[in-house]
Amino acid sequence: MKILVGIAFILIIGSLASALVFLMRDKGRSNRTVQALALRVGFSILLFVLILVAHRLGWIQPTGIAY
Repeated sequence: MKILVGIAFILIIGSLASALVFLMRDKGRSNRTVQALALRVGFSILLFVLILVAHRLGWIQPTGIAY
């Protein structure tokens, strides 16, 4: 499970970095920045759903540190 979360974080950061590169290169002339940011949002939602499902199935347990 830790590996999946790590891969998801790498994908999110990679998408954010590519959006920055597209923003600098295109200077607003294309939609590649918007598409990269939309992909980042999709990866973030997917990670959130993955964590919820993993908790529901018992693959991960809360540690009790939050309080």
